[in-house]
Amino acid sequence: MMDDRQVALRAIPLIDLTDLSEDCTPAKIDALVARALALPIAVAALCIWPQFVAQARASLDGAAIKLATVVNFPHGGEDVEAVRAQTRAALADGADEIDLVLPWRALVAGHDAVAREMVQAVARELSPAAQVKVIIESGELPDAKMIAHASRLAIGEGADFIKTSTGKTQVSATPEAARIMLRVIRDTGANVGFKASGGLRTLAQAREYLGMADEILGADFVSPAHFRFGASSLLDPLLAAL
Repeated sequence: MMDDRQVALRAIPLIDLTDLSEDCTPAKIDALVARALALPIAVAALCIWPQFVAQARASLDGAAIKLATVVNFPHGGEDVEAVRAQTRAALADGADEIDLVLPWRALVAGHDAVAREMVQAVARELSPAAQVKVIIESGELPDAKMIAHASRLAIGEGADFIKTSTGKTQVSATPEAARIMLRVIRDTGANVGFKASGGLRTLAQAREYLGMADEILGADFVSPAHFRFGASSLLDPLLAAL
């Protein structure tokens, strides 16, 4: 088993340091960027509201930290044209990654075409260097079968990552959902990453999710290119473990 320091050394470079609070301000974005730049080990990305992307891009000043933002967030509506416009604007402002909420209510209602169209629309807007993480909102899906179905659909329509949650619902990331999603990645053979997001706060949780990924997909899978934690609250206990 990994000791605490080993967990921290593996996990910190996988973090998407996030501020998606309702009261986020330009000053908070400056503080988030400053914190990221001051860390002894670089995080994978910052994840912020679209209106702050241009500010954060300028503040990062060429640092090797990805910049992610959210679209169709947090409720996962079905207005494809609006989401396409959000995506284009975010990319123009300097976003590297788009975290897209799948229209999961439509999916649960049996309207797969609505969800497919949304993922396709965003994927088509991406430049070759940009990526889309599709949030399936696993805590709101009714059962394991639907979590697997949402994961396969997202992968099939162009997702670069599948992500558990927005962090805005009562149930966010769970080991059960993560295991299903990781198995879908394995079984499809797709070159797709996994992001656990929401409710991750402890070193023990980081150890559990890393171990799960190692078990299902092998230790080589776990890198910023294929595995992320969307969990800013996790950073302090990881730093303490160093």
